Amino acid sequence: METIIKINNAADISVIVIYFLVVLAVGLWAMYSTNRGTVGGFFLAGRNMVWWPIGASLFASNIGSGHFVGIAGTAAAGGIAIGGYEWNALIFVVVLGWLFVPIYIKAGVVTMPEYLRKRFGGKRIQVYLSVLSLIVYIFTKISADIFSGAIFIQLAIGLNLYLAIIILLAITALYTITGGLAAVIYTDTLQTFIMVVGSFILMGFAFKEVGGYDALMQKYMQAIPSNVSYNGTQINPDCYKPRSDAFHIFRDPVNGDLPWPGLIFGLSILALWYWCTDQVIVQRCLSGKNMSHVKAGCIMCGYLKLLPMFIIVMPGMISRILYTGLRGLMLSVMLASLMSSLTSIFNSASTLFTMDIYTKIRKRPSEKELMLAGRAFMLLLIGISIAWVPVVQSAQSGQLFDYIQSVTSYLGPPIAAVFLLGIFCKRVNEQGAFWGLMLGLLVGLSRMIAEFAYGTGSCVTPSNCPFIICGIHYLYFAIILFGVSAIAILAVSFMTKPIPDVHLYRLCWSLRNSKEERIDLDADDKEDIPDEKDDESVSEAGEEPGCLKKAYNWFCGLDQQKGPKLSKEEEEALKEKLTDTSEVPLWRNVVNINGIILLTVAVFCHAFFA
Repeated sequence: METIIKINNAADISVIVIYFLVVLAVGLWAMYSTNRGTVGGFFLAGRNMVWWPIGASLFASNIGSGHFVGIAGTAAAGGIAIGGYEWNALIFVVVLGWLFVPIYIKAGVVTMPEYLRKRFGGKRIQVYLSVLSLIVYIFTKISADIFSGAIFIQLAIGLNLYLAIIILLAITALYTITGGLAAVIYTDTLQTFIMVVGSFILMGFAFKEVGGYDALMQKYMQAIPSNVSYNGTQINPDCYKPRSDAFHIFRDPVNGDLPWPGLIFGLSILALWYWCTDQVIVQRCLSGKNMSHVKAGCIMCGYLKLLPMFIIVMPGMISRILYTGLRGLMLSVMLASLMSSLTSIFNSASTLFTMDIYTKIRKRPSEKELMLAGRAFMLLLIGISIAWVPVVQSAQSGQLFDYIQSVTSYLGPPIAAVFLLGIFCKRVNEQGAFWGLMLGLLVGLSRMIAEFAYGTGSCVTPSNCPFIICGIHYLYFAIILFGVSAIAILAVSFMTKPIPDVHLYRLCWSLRNSKEERIDLDADDKEDIPDEKDDESVSEAGEEPGCLKKAYNWFCGLDQQKGPKLSKEEEEALKEKLTDTSEVPLWRNVVNINGIILLTVAVFCHAFFA
């Protein structure tokens, strides 16, 4: 076992302590200054966010500690192609802000499964998607982040693994459970700042040590491990020599580790699923003040996504050449990435649970009950996360990150197909969407189970899984799976009755500007939603709450006074404002021009490193 270097000098410790204090301060400030006593306030930050916290939060939610560990490690082994993952997002944040979010806002939804219920009717798609999303969050995102973060803390500070995880979760829980989305977005903004500045300093030191980019290219190619035998046998040199194409993003379509057609098309399908239909990402955009702010936030996130190639991938490659210090700073960067992605997932998962699953169990919940249900679910998630650690630890010998990447590429494409066709093809109906999802799930699971059963193998000991199942690169598999799901969705839809237009106004791209009134397919569910002033609040109105009750109400944001009851006309006007996607012409042109510049930058970067 290598010796564990503990952090024990004052500078490193003070960096970390200051970091935690600042995060808590921002979290508590956001908690104190925003409305978190209503469903819209808690889950959508009161629809009042401006562009820069949105952009920073999108970036921070996306870059977890799994990202730092996984991507830097892959880069050390295989070169810069993994940075193509990051750059793919430049295109999809634009797709998100210009094509998808306007439809979601016009639909007036809080969660993605809720959009599918409005678009297709029925409950089965909504429940399926919310349950699947929660499972994917718990088994891939939460566990990977907690695990990589905890390993890092264990190595750096030498704390017990469980203690480290519990401390981390306690701090994140404090402001996530009480403060809602606004607290999460503001702390994310701070974490983004810390991640970017910290990584830049590290990158500067790394490049200075190695002697610049040209020296990196030369030395990386010569970095060969000193020990090249395994259990007494000599290892095939292909397994440990740096790849000849290490400094190219686009690699051989047959033998490459990330083949270029897969990187362009397969990855785009996964990016469509992640950036345009994932609750964690879309929820940030739905909290925007207006459409221009949302688009500007997406552009800012796009520019931030240019950075990981330089601040994560290249230092990862340099680490193969040398090993450098700066532990306290590195640790704050890791903690920032860990906490920001965890808080985002906790908030979004509880939104999914409260709005899509809890409302199915309880027919007429009051607003207060929904708030408590959402917070209780976060506590449950945190419990599951801690219980999940030993399982992840035992799987540590296998390459966990590969599993996680591949799990998403086996479950994401059918969902991407449903959203894409649901928005851009109004002929698609509920039966088509449902059976397309089911078929996609079966095909995806069959590959996933085969891989788990046979193991992915390594370069030294290849897996003996039949080629027809595991031989296809997972990015190619994503393309096939997307195609199969899309064909199934279209085939079943054309064989069954279409949905009348009256249910689809402003839910599809072709009908996005229609002014007519939409009759929601879930209108019959809506009628049993209760009046705001429910029995609870009436019974409490008479008595003055005690001190403990007051403190508890403040802590959970339940003490904020309800405004007077709105008349029918006022309610309509408010609804109109919340589903309004119009923009001031000046700002619309500004964000459009920036969007075009961002796309140009994306193309240039791909070409330059191709």
